[in-house]
Amino acid sequence: MDRSESTSSQEPRLGLWDSVSIILGIVVGTAIFKTPAAVFQNTSGPWAALGAWLLGGLLSLCGAFCYAELATAYPRDGGDYEYLSRAFGRWVGFLFGWAQLTVIVGGNIGIMAYAFADYAARIWPSLAVHKAPLAVLPVVLLSAANASGAAAGKTTQNALTLAKVFGLAGVILGGLWAGGRDHGSAPPLATEGGSSLAAFGLAMVFVLYAYGGWEHAAFVAAEVRDQHRNLPRALLLGIAGISAIYLATNVAYLAALGFEGARQSPTPAADVLQQALGPWGATAISLLVMCSALGAINGMIFTASRMFAVWGGDFPRLAWLGGWNRQTAAPVAAIAAQGLMAVLMILAVGTEHGQRWFDRTLAGVGFAGLPWDEYFGGFETLVAGTAPIFWAFFLLTGVALFVLRLRDPATPRPFPTPLYPLTPLVFCATCVSMLYASVAYAGWLSLLGLVPLAIGVPVYCFARHCRDE
Repeated sequence: MDRSESTSSQEPRLGLWDSVSIILGIVVGTAIFKTPAAVFQNTSGPWAALGAWLLGGLLSLCGAFCYAELATAYPRDGGDYEYLSRAFGRWVGFLFGWAQLTVIVGGNIGIMAYAFADYAARIWPSLAVHKAPLAVLPVVLLSAANASGAAAGKTTQNALTLAKVFGLAGVILGGLWAGGRDHGSAPPLATEGGSSLAAFGLAMVFVLYAYGGWEHAAFVAAEVRDQHRNLPRALLLGIAGISAIYLATNVAYLAALGFEGARQSPTPAADVLQQALGPWGATAISLLVMCSALGAINGMIFTASRMFAVWGGDFPRLAWLGGWNRQTAAPVAAIAAQGLMAVLMILAVGTEHGQRWFDRTLAGVGFAGLPWDEYFGGFETLVAGTAPIFWAFFLLTGVALFVLRLRDPATPRPFPTPLYPLTPLVFCATCVSMLYASVAYAGWLSLLGLVPLAIGVPVYCFARHCRDE
């Protein structure tokens, strides 16, 4: 394609709140319900822990500034795919889209789908033996809703995000009320804990994992109304809102449980609502996690399908992915392909039969089976193995900002990155740190991310006919 064609043929349908809702819906998934204990365990006290969450917001803001410049300078759906293709060549952009389609997006949808199923089974124990189909259900239903039109997709997203925000507000108020009733004083400002720089670095790994996903807003850049104003605002307001939610939620955990109690609790939100609501607390938190998971699933379906439509449409033999229903503004083929990949991954990675199939396949080529239990389950194993690839592409997008400024100096930049070049350097340094940490955490599982990339090279040659460039 002609890379000078930067805009989408789709009519912009997303307002400022729609864009903020997408960011909040994707980022505030299930991490805030399970990662705080790991952060508390690796910090020296409550102020250090809260500082880690605030720092995570500031580092994410540096990245958002970079994406705001790129998205307004190259206002086409696709996000990283578009920027990487322009900066480093179509093959890099293709491999980004391929990795997203084959493992990264499906893996993250799978994690949220199983979180939905796990907590549904807590409310209705009879469903526990049907977790796989229960996990498939929201993927199918939300894919169908998004395939019916952009209006249905964004309305669903707005409703789920509002429900999630109100639910978290209840956790925050419940924690503050329980803390004032039971403790009568603020938690101590310092206590014995993991105070080394290495421990704080590990805490930041968990924090930045919880902040992940805001970059999906760039996947739908061309569909944001008054994009030059609203997209940067959405990124900034979204991250500011996420930071405020995370800080307030952790303050509520500390108020209700104290620092030592929060460090030891794997389910702090449940413990907070147990104190505030009694037996109803477990049901309330289960409903909240289910709603939060649904919001993240819907947001990823809505945004990633747009990226896959642009990605496939740029290559002759994948052009079918670029098919849109013009009346409803829905990339139906991309939604279907993405949903199918997610369902296959739920069945293959999230079930014992699927895990055995993976192990037999690996054994057939001379590798040992995967440590499914070491990383807290099948999907977490997959995400751990592919995280280095995610952070490598994230780093390349940061570098692309420098490359494109040098290569395209005449391109208008409605939102130039503030404090350039310091801001993108901080973002790139964050990505390097996370890339190192993810490789160290995953070890040999990092090969899981390299396999789809290796397969993607011949697929790229096939997709572009191997002769047209």
